[in-house]
Amino acid sequence: MRFARSKRGLRLKTVDSCFQDLKESRLVEETFTIDEVSEVLNGLQAVVHSEVESELINTAHTNVLLLRQLFAQAEKWYLKLQTDISELENRELLEQVAEFEKAEFISSNKKPIIESIKPKLVPLNEGGTELLNKEISRLQEENEKLKSRLKTIEIQATNALDEKSKLERALQDLQLDQGNQKDFINAQDLSDLENTVAALKSEFQKTLNDKTENQKSLEENLATAKHDLLRVQEQLRMAEKELEKKFQQTAAYRNMKEILTKKNDQIKDLRKRLAKYEPED
Repeated sequence: MRFARSKRGLRLKTVDSCFQDLKESRLVEETFTIDEVSEVLNGLQAVVHSEVESELINTAHTNVLLLRQLFAQAEKWYLKLQTDISELENRELLEQVAEFEKAEFISSNKKPIIESIKPKLVPLNEGGTELLNKEISRLQEENEKLKSRLKTIEIQATNALDEKSKLERALQDLQLDQGNQKDFINAQDLSDLENTVAALKSEFQKTLNDKTENQKSLEENLATAKHDLLRVQEQLRMAEKELEKKFQQTAAYRNMKEILTKKNDQIKDLRKRLAKYEPED
């Protein structure tokens, strides 16, 4: 509204200057004929018509650019906007806007009427940044969960490998004991012992197979968890880049960058000036 008010004031000054120029350049005689008055009015009409038309066209184009910015932001955040053209001719709302303008620019002590009707909306840029921060927090939380899950799976896999190694050593010891005892027992005892060892070996093999399957399952879960972790880390990196990009688009960042640029230019200028006064070697 401040922008539109300033543009409107400039255009009104231009229209006033048209009339003033006409008075100073054409109204120099005391009497005019009908044709002369018609010529003067026609010229003034053409000038005023051109000024008003130019202002109306500029206002319409400015509104298009403003709406284009809002629609681009809405499209980026997948927002669905709805408009009601009939509201643009609502006399009650137009009067409330006029009252708001008067309260804002004419009487600073008067409370704006429009503020009591609808609450102010959060700017879209800040809302988008808030959504991005929430997404980053969610990805960080998921990242921590995946790291914890990955650590648990690695511990389980390590334990399974240790248990498999223990069972293999136990089988080797059992086979060694079997070979040593064959010289000290008779044929019947040897047969019983062989049957027992075969049963133990079969049971051990079954246990070993179960452990192998469990190990494969743990390794598959470990690989899946690592893939999920990499995916979340990539999403987190992209979200942080997007947040950094949003921050660089803020007015505070641009102002700070402009201030730093000016300071650097001042420092370079001071160095050049000091170099002029330094004695030559």
